[in-house]
Order: sequence, then C-alpha cells, then structure tokens
Amino acid sequence: MLRAAKQITRHRGTNERITYLCSKIVTSTSNSYYSTLNQKKYKGGGKSNGWSKYFLAPRGPKGWTIPPSRGYGMIVARVLRGALKLRYILLGGAIGGGVTLNKKYEDWKDGLPDLKWLEEVMPKGEKWTQFSKALAEFGSSVKDVIEIDPRLKQLSEDKIAEWRRWFDTRLDDAIEAADYQGSTLNESKGEIKAKTTVTALSLSNDESRRKYALQSQVENLQTEVINVQIKYQRELEKMEKENRELRQQFLILKQNKKTGTKKIKKSLIDMYSEVLDELTGYDSSYSMADHLPRVVVVGDQSSGKTSVLESIAKARIFPRGSGEMMTRAPVKVTLAEGPYHVAQFRDSDREYDLNKESDLSELRREVEFRMRASVRGGKTVSNEVISMTVKGPGLQRMVLVDLPGIISTMTVDMAADTKDSIHQMTKHYMSNPNAIILCIQDGSVDAERSNVTDLVMQCDPLGRRTIFVLTKVDLAEELADPDRIRKILSGKLFNMKALGYYAVVTGRGRKDDSIEAIRQYEEDFFKNSKLFHRRGVIMPHQVTSRNLSMAVSDRFWKMVRETIEQQADAFKATRFNLETEWKNNFPRLRESGRDELFEKAKGEILDEVVNLSQICAKKWEEALSEKLWDKLSNYVFENVYLPAAQSGSQNSVNTMVDIKLRQWAEQSLPAKSVESGWETLQTQFLMLMEKARKSPDHDDIFDNLKLAVIDEAIRRHSWEDKAIDMLRVIQLNTLEDRFVHDKTEWDHAVKFLETSVKDKLDQTEHTLSEMMGPGQLTRITHWKSLTEDQSKRRHVKHELDKILRTDEKHLPTLSYDELTTVRKNLQREGVEVDTDYIRQTWFPTYRRHFLKQALHRAHDCRKAYYLYTQQGTECEISCSDVVLFWRIQQVIKVTCNALRQQVINREARRLDKEIKEVLDEFSEDEEKKAQLLTGKRVLLAEELIKVRHIQEKLEEFINCLNQEK
Repeated sequence: MLRAAKQITRHRGTNERITYLCSKIVTSTSNSYYSTLNQKKYKGGGKSNGWSKYFLAPRGPKGWTIPPSRGYGMIVARVLRGALKLRYILLGGAIGGGVTLNKKYEDWKDGLPDLKWLEEVMPKGEKWTQFSKALAEFGSSVKDVIEIDPRLKQLSEDKIAEWRRWFDTRLDDAIEAADYQGSTLNESKGEIKAKTTVTALSLSNDESRRKYALQSQVENLQTEVINVQIKYQRELEKMEKENRELRQQFLILKQNKKTGTKKIKKSLIDMYSEVLDELTGYDSSYSMADHLPRVVVVGDQSSGKTSVLESIAKARIFPRGSGEMMTRAPVKVTLAEGPYHVAQFRDSDREYDLNKESDLSELRREVEFRMRASVRGGKTVSNEVISMTVKGPGLQRMVLVDLPGIISTMTVDMAADTKDSIHQMTKHYMSNPNAIILCIQDGSVDAERSNVTDLVMQCDPLGRRTIFVLTKVDLAEELADPDRIRKILSGKLFNMKALGYYAVVTGRGRKDDSIEAIRQYEEDFFKNSKLFHRRGVIMPHQVTSRNLSMAVSDRFWKMVRETIEQQADAFKATRFNLETEWKNNFPRLRESGRDELFEKAKGEILDEVVNLSQICAKKWEEALSEKLWDKLSNYVFENVYLPAAQSGSQNSVNTMVDIKLRQWAEQSLPAKSVESGWETLQTQFLMLMEKARKSPDHDDIFDNLKLAVIDEAIRRHSWEDKAIDMLRVIQLNTLEDRFVHDKTEWDHAVKFLETSVKDKLDQTEHTLSEMMGPGQLTRITHWKSLTEDQSKRRHVKHELDKILRTDEKHLPTLSYDELTTVRKNLQREGVEVDTDYIRQTWFPTYRRHFLKQALHRAHDCRKAYYLYTQQGTECEISCSDVVLFWRIQQVIKVTCNALRQQVINREARRLDKEIKEVLDEFSEDEEKKAQLLTGKRVLLAEELIKVRHIQEKLEEFINCLNQEK
C-alpha cells in the first residue's frame, strides 16, 4: 500500500501531494488517540499483544524506540514546522530572486552610455512634435519584433525549476515519514477528514497564490526589461539620425565655404569696395581714395536722393523722416549680384534679409543709430563713412556714396556750421577727377530754386562725369509744362552739361509702398505719360530706375578700367618713397605697426610682473619695513611716545602706552599697514621697470604705453579686504608681549630708538632753524641778516632756555606765571610779544630739549638689560622707552612678514590679472594705441604697411579685372 501510495503521489500534482500528506497526519493523530485509550483500558488487567506493541511503537532513524504519545506529537510538530517553513522559504526565495534580478538590471542600466548631452541637441517646437510621432510609429512597428534577452528568460526558468525540485524533495521526505507510521493507523472520522480537506485546500490556495505572485513579479521584470531595451534602441536611433543630420550640415557648410571662397575671389565689386575701405582708413582727408572712381549721389535735401539709391538697390534700406534731415553722414553702399537679397555692414557679420520686413526695419534702425552715433561735439553732420554691402539678384555692380542733402536755410536745432560742412563735404567728394556725379534734381519744384546744379557745374563744368536725374516726374507732369520737362531732360534748360539725362519716379508719397509696387507704378506712369507724345525728344532709355542703374553701372566700370592702372602706379611710387625713407632713418629695424609693437610691449610688461616673484624675501621685508615706519613714525611719536613719556610716573607711562597701542592696533594700524604694502608693491614694480629702461636693449618707444598701463592697473588694484582683519589679529597678539626676551633684541630696540629719536631731533632742529634764522657764521659768509620776526624768536627762545636749564624735568606746558615772567623780561629788552607767540616758540624748544634727554636715556639703557631682567619696571634706570620701541619693532616685523607673503602669494597675481585686463582693453582701443604708441618711427611704419597692403589689393583687383576682360 505504501509503495502504491508513493507511486500515486509521484504521478500526482503538488496539490494532491499536500492533501495526501495532511490526511496522513490526521490519521496518525487519531490512531495515537485510540492507542492511548486502549493502553489505559488494559492497564494492569491484561497483556497487550507483543506484535501490536512493536508495530505501534514509533522508531527513530537508527531503530531506537520512541514512546508512542511523544512520537506522535513529534511527528505532528515536525510536519507542521516543515509546512510553516515552506511559506517563508518560498517568500524569501521570491524576494531574493527579485533582488537579484533588480541588481542585475541596475548593473545593466549603469552600463548604458550617458545620454544627457542629447538634451542640448533635442529638437523643439514643431520639429519635436513630428519627431515624436515618427518615434511612436517606429516603436509600434518594432514592438512585436524585439525579443526578450534569452539569458534573462533562462535565468527565471532555472530559478523556478530549482524551487520546484527543492519543494518536491521536502514533500517526499514528509510523505515517507508519514508512510512510516501509516501502517499502524486507522481511518479517521468524517469531521476530521472534513477539516483535513479544508486545510489541504487552504494550503493549496496559498501555494497557488504564491506561485501566481512570483510569476507576476517575473513578468513585470521582463516587461520593464523590454521597455528599457526599446528606450535604449530609440536613443540609439536618435543618435544615428542626429549624426546623419550633423554630417549633412557639415557637408553643406563645407561646400558653402568652398563656394563662398570662390565667389569672393570672383567678386570684383567686393574687392574694389575693400580697396576703398582701406583707403578710407589710410587717409582721413581721402586725398588718395578720391582718385579712385565711385558714384557720388548729390542733391538738395528731400530731392529724392535716398529714394533713387533704394530703387537701384531694390530695397528700402534707409530711414525716413517727414522733412527733417535723415542722412547725417556719408553712406557707402556696395552693390553686387548674388543669389539672395541681403545687406551687411562692413564691421559686422550679421546679414539682413531684405525680403523680410522685420529685417528691413532693423536695418533702417541700425543705419539711423550709426548716423547719430557718428555725430559728436554738437555737430549736425559727420565725415565718418558708414560702409555697407547690398547683394541680390539682378543688382548692377557699383559703389555709391550717399551724401547729406544740400540745404539753403538752417533750423534752430542745427549746428552753426552745418550748411558750410555739407557744402565742403559735397565739393570734396565731387572734386575727385574720377568720381561719377549722380546729380538729383527734384522735378516737383522750380529748377531755379535748386542749389546742387551750381555746385556740380563748379566741379565738372564740361559734364564728362555727371549724370543728371530728374525725380518725382509724376508730380512734375501735373504741376509743370511738359515742354519744360522735356527741355530739362534734353539739357537745354540749364547751362549744366552731363553725360546723360534721366527721369525716374521713386514713389507715390507712401512710406509703406514696396519697391516692386513703386517700380510697377513707375512703368505704368511712363507708358501713359504725355512726355512721349512728341517723338524724338525723350528716348525710352532715359526713363525708369532700371535704365538709370544700368547706365550708371556701365559708366562706373568704364571709369574703373580707365583709371585703375594709374592709381596702382601712384601707389607703387608712394610705396617706393616710403621704403626709401625708412631705410635712411631706421636701417637696422624692421617696419612694425602699432599692433605688433603693442604685442611686444605687452610681453615686456608681463615679464616684469613675473620678475616680482624673483625679489628675495629679505629685500621685500626691508622695503616693507622702511615704508611702514615712514607711515607710522609720526603717529608713534605724536600720539603714543611723547604723550606717554611726558606724562610723569613710570606706572602711568606703561598704562598709557598699553591703552594707546591697543587703540592704534584696533583702528588705524592695519589699514596703514595694507596701504604701506600696496605702495611698496608699486614702488618695487616701478623700480623693475626703471631698471629695464636702463638696459642696453631697451626701446623707449614703449615707455608711454607701459606707464599708462601700469598707472591704470595700479588705480584699479585694491588690497584684499580680509588682509586687514588678519593683520589686526596678528598685531594685537604681538603687542600683548611686554618683555624683551634676549640681549640681541634689546640692543636692536635701543638702536631703533636712537635712530628714530635722532631723525625726529633733526626735524625739530630744522624747524627751529627756520624760526630763528641763520646763525652768526652763516650771516657773515653768505651776507644774510635776521628779519624782525626771527630776532623776536631768538629773544623768546633765550628766555625759554633759561626755564629749561633751571628745571630739566619741566612739564610740556608753561604755567601762567612762567608766561608772565617771560613777557616781562622781554618787555625790559624792548620786545613786545603775546602769550600765543611764546607758546609757538616753546613747542619746538621743549621738544628739542626732551628728545636730547631721550637720547641720553637710550644711551644709559644700552648696558642695562640684565638690570632690567632682574628688576623689571622697578629698574633704577627708566627704560620704558626701549620696551615701547621694542614692541613697535616686533609689530613692524610680523606685519612685514605677513605683507610679504600676501604680496607674493596673492597681490602680485591679482596685479598681473589687472594688467592683462588693461592691456586687453587698450588693444581694442585704436585711439588709445595711437595716442600711446607715437613718433616718426611708428607713423612711418604704419603708413608703409597700409600703402603696401593697399597696393597688393589693387594689384589683385587689376589681375582679376584683366581676367574678366
């Protein structure tokens, strides 16, 4: 039966095994109960069957016999313990497996590349919406294709199989233990069977729930792994797509760069415009640039000059105003043909798209801003040229200069010389023998009121380079006689001669009209105009802005080809003369411009800053000590030493010294120390610069620049704020020490006291000498005499000396009785003075007396150190002066040490940084460089370099021009 049960159990599922095990447990429990009853029943009365006793007694694993009641309980407890353990083992295994999977997932996730940089290059706006939609479609298409990593799948299956084998083993052991006792047990009652069935079902349900939970956890992990794989695949696809786009952009930029280079090489008008810009910067008077052709647009104010230029450029690029002056400076416009209609200033990289109204508005604002910025010093107009380039399809290549309109009357807001300045500027540009004059005449006003025609006739009387343009013909046709207009356009109304006469319409008086609308209106007007009723008077090529543009461009290039060779030869001659002058004046020097000289001076200045760190510590401390005592000596004598020494007793002297020294260290001493350190740093740096000036390789052309840079850097430099607090702590701690530690320090303090007192005594002697006048010997040898005041001073001093001789320890002030006595004694000698006069003489007299006594005390204290160490403040010889100056000497020593470290570690580096900032600012300021780097050598080198550069550009332009021919 047991063998059959085992076979059945092996072929059954886990739930059936659990049910069978529980039934065996209940059966063994019930049999144990009935066996106990039987034993009690037959106790002492009968003998039990030996076979049954043997059969019912449970046995251990080694065959020993266990008491029946205890054995049954042990079996039940063992089975229940195994069942309870089973739950925790399954739960722990599930948790452990989940933790292991989670750890493996985190390790795999950490191994992924860092994709934070994608945030900077991710598309935004509409592009991101399209991109996200494309990614969503791609994700849906690959969702069914991506497979789970087989290693993860195999790992989960192996773990479940391992748990299943372990559970089967534990279950088989429990069944064998139950079968071992099952042969001796009877069937249980119906109630016990029902309970067993419920228990088995509950255990079966718990196990199924655990298995379901474990399976759900594994499925969740698998789903998360799949999501991560999909996300990683998407990131890889993004990177590949971004890489393709970047490569395409790189190829486009590379191709555009190559194409742009070729266009620049083939663009004659750009090359010619660069030559004019170079010439403009070369000579402010334009004496050389005026010999090169360009189209000069002149006319009365509000005659339509700017509108004509805009019609030629096919864009409304200039600001507009109602009757006020808008053109305040010359505007050089270089027109060139290009695929895109754009505008760009010479000194800017930004391109304005002339097809966009927003860019056009910004361009007009920029032009107006530059014009107003060029006007300085209360002027109304300026000579500074605003250079810009306009490129576009169908534009005629030429260089035009739009000048301020000529005025006949000035308004109150204009400068007094505005009218003359405009006339002078206009004449200057028109006086160029190779300039093409585009004379603009307003057709809506009487021709006799024009001011520009007289100026044009003065500059070009034969009309060989003048093109006459009549604007606002639509208004003129309504207001004037058509025959009069025909006479103007045929050159019969004015004495002014011209190469050609043209009529244009530049608008309908509306600011919002586009160029295309204006051109269309112009064409429609001339098709229906009365000016064409009489044939032969006005030719069709004399009207419209398009014909005017073509005619001006043809004449411009014809003038360029005729004159460019002559200008190149002129520059060759200028270059030869400059090179000859350079060789005669500076034969051993290379011609270096301001920029090159500035860089050389910059290197020398920075080298001197580095040399600050090469100064030895001893030299730093000596310089700092000297500077510091120079700043502190006056305060020490006037506020500490003299008031304390003249106070009286020894105890009061020491107390007053302590109080005053502490106040000094807490208030002004740290700031004075920092000030001394900064001045020492400045002095040492200037000494290094002066030493460099004396070297044989010194170039004095850099002196002005170096001094300006150093002065500006020193003006900006300030010592670190925290240094004051640091010094305050150090100085207070040093002043707390009141005992001289050895004989060497004592001797140094005595020497310091004597030196300081002697210096102060010399100053006092000098003050007395000025008050008393020269001595007898000096008056005899130098033929000098005493003044009345000096004579009085001598009498007063003589009386005061008597007082000091009688009382060598006199107080610093005179009593009232002493003042009265001195006055009466002087009156007997015929000298009348007041008490203030006596006090003024007493102050230096008493100070000299006191300082001499201090010198005597210092001399006595030289050999009193050991007496001082034994008796201290009770010493017979008063040496408090020596102790005071020793304390001050120690403060100076520690302060100089701290300042030296601060200079070397911090302040020299900060000074170097500030000098670099000043040099960078100066390098961008051309006016500053021209002011500081000057002299014949610099000016000649600058001129030679520019002429050489212009000549090279001219030769390059001529070669390209010949190739185009």
